[in-house]
Amino acid sequence: MAKKTENAGPSVSAQEALEFHASGRPGKLEINPTKPMATQRDLSLAYSPGVAVPVKAIAEDPSRAFDYTTRGNMVAVITNGTAILGLGNLGALAAKPVMEGKAALFKRFADIDAIDLEVDTENVDEFINCVRYLGPSFGGINLEDIRAPDCFIIESRLRELMDIPVFHDDQHGTAIISAAGLINALHLTGRDMKTAKLVCNGAGSAGIACIELIKSMGFSPENVILCDTKGVVYQGREEGMNQWKSAHAVKTDARTLAEALDGADIIFGLSAKGALTPAMIQSMAKNPIIFAMANPDPEITPEEVAEIRTDAIMATGRSDYPNQVNNVLGFPYIFRGALDVRATTINDAMKVAAAQALADLARQDVPDDVAAAYQGNRPKFGPNYIIPVPFDPRLISAIPVAVARAAMDSGVARRPILDLDKYAQELSARRDPIASTLQRIYDRVRRQPKRVVFAEGEEEQVMRAAVSYANQRLGAAILVGREDRIKETASHAGVDLDRPGIEIINARLSRRNAIYADYLYERMQRKGFLFRDCQRLINNDRNHFAACMLALGDADAVVTGVTRNYSTALDDVRRVIEAKPGHRVIGVSIALCRGRTVIVADTAVHDMPNSEQMADIAEEAAGFARRMGYEPRVAMLAYSTFGHPAGERSARVQEAVQILDKRRVDFEYDGEMAADVALNAKAMQQYPFCRLSGPANVLIMPAFHSASISTKMLQELGGSMVIGPLLVGLNKPVQIVSLNAKDSDIVNMAAIAAYSAGA
Repeated sequence: MAKKTENAGPSVSAQEALEFHASGRPGKLEINPTKPMATQRDLSLAYSPGVAVPVKAIAEDPSRAFDYTTRGNMVAVITNGTAILGLGNLGALAAKPVMEGKAALFKRFADIDAIDLEVDTENVDEFINCVRYLGPSFGGINLEDIRAPDCFIIESRLRELMDIPVFHDDQHGTAIISAAGLINALHLTGRDMKTAKLVCNGAGSAGIACIELIKSMGFSPENVILCDTKGVVYQGREEGMNQWKSAHAVKTDARTLAEALDGADIIFGLSAKGALTPAMIQSMAKNPIIFAMANPDPEITPEEVAEIRTDAIMATGRSDYPNQVNNVLGFPYIFRGALDVRATTINDAMKVAAAQALADLARQDVPDDVAAAYQGNRPKFGPNYIIPVPFDPRLISAIPVAVARAAMDSGVARRPILDLDKYAQELSARRDPIASTLQRIYDRVRRQPKRVVFAEGEEEQVMRAAVSYANQRLGAAILVGREDRIKETASHAGVDLDRPGIEIINARLSRRNAIYADYLYERMQRKGFLFRDCQRLINNDRNHFAACMLALGDADAVVTGVTRNYSTALDDVRRVIEAKPGHRVIGVSIALCRGRTVIVADTAVHDMPNSEQMADIAEEAAGFARRMGYEPRVAMLAYSTFGHPAGERSARVQEAVQILDKRRVDFEYDGEMAADVALNAKAMQQYPFCRLSGPANVLIMPAFHSASISTKMLQELGGSMVIGPLLVGLNKPVQIVSLNAKDSDIVNMAAIAAYSAGA
């Protein structure tokens, strides 16, 4: 059976993975109340006596539980740990990190609250009996990592016993995504489902689910051959058979996988590395469709296929090849649609609808924020783009709508949605853009790796960040420092620097030292610096050395800041690298709070900007927002709103708006306004003349201190995630992290700097 695909991606070290799961609060989940709990009255409403009212209402009408509790947006992710990823039967407790991750994906991609439940039994009846009585707590059940054939029995019985969706993602997730890719591959090769010949190698849960789904879509049963480790599942075979395999046994003379593939149009691989040979692929029909979905290593690689076939369409489960069959394209959105119509089950019609919606999405022109990941090579429907990518923002508004419509049409929806267009708009508002932004940045850098200088190479967290950067195939990491000191620190810290992609450069010993000193002297000789001053800076100050590497083309980007304060590091860098012509250097921060992303500027450079500078900051921040994939709505903030109360500082903001009016900029902006008006649609409605079409996503602060205070308060009190400040406007990409930044923060900044190098 193939391993699940939603986690396929860059390799990470064991230590890095353990530190990630242990840092802060152990694990990946927490529970937060959605109602205020600040006063005695709040508590009275939330618990006693107020809670008695919804209790009675639900007792009278059970459907009201969806109105008064979390049930309608709550999924249980349940396992017994008998088939964890590709690791096998390691038990229920060992499965918990995976189940927590699955719950996190539900929240991240579809804003569904999920909780993991690990049931410590391998007895099928005990497991079923445990789960069946949990129905009142949840709107749906996602079964996970349960071995075959137990998973078939468990899912089937629970679907009969429960009136909510029960969905085993290991089966149906892979089936739905591969079916979507198959729809498009058939279209590109001019094939018909009724006549196409398909071989499925792998008779575990995913393999069985795949062939069941494609048969329900129109494939002729006699044209679908299932194979397992013992060969073809044919009529009359007795060895290694069970009722699920027997249901797909066909009348054929083929007995081996090689014989079955002779002349076949399609191969679905859900087995193991090396299961497909070049000779097998060579024997397939013209324009073969090859889905090698074993993870982390496919049955045969695209490189191996390319050596023998130039006419193949290929998909794998890996993120570093085109056409990734990734379960995360399916389960969050399928449950989203099912929950929103209060479906009693997830049936074949809903699965087919999800597959068709995915296929349709891949045929559409991709939006700019998806195209940005390909650095100018906009993906277009064709052999290398038959399946959407996981960070496509349209998934949340396309797949649930299709699933909800199919649920209503097939009669399993208890609460039909009357306006599906409005529903699609509401779904888009649920999206969490910042995680998509980071994923988009990482994916684009992987496609065009960059050489990033880690200026403070002797620091342990910088070394760890450099290793992570190289491990994630983002490019080469250059550590600046004394080689003996770096290797000694790395040895004590257990950091392995002896690997491809890691380079150490000692500034004093570099063959480019004299060239850098000459370059710095040419820039600084009329600013009070002697040549020996510049030589000393190149020898002793890693920021100046690293910035010269960047300025003279020996690297693509620089990240620094761990050992000195932001303003000092910025002064060092700006002696070497100036602003882009016609641009202003500013700092922006990306803040995410409760699924909402806001860009804040200036958070690093200008202490008390005048009106002209504020207008420049607004233009730079709007341009940054667009490069990140957002259409900017810029609010110029103040303590006042549209003239009340009046004051000198507010007048400066008003003048900045007038300057933007004269410049005729091509983005939405308005001000001056208080933060609550800028961010709250209802508050904004009090001012019908406001030019913004909705809540602002770019906030221009009246001063550096207000920007710094507000973002730090958001982080500490509001639970927001804040990335930055990010430097914008320099002629070369440099990012400065905060003092004592964690290795993960440094890697993010390095990736952002590398991303900017390709912009």
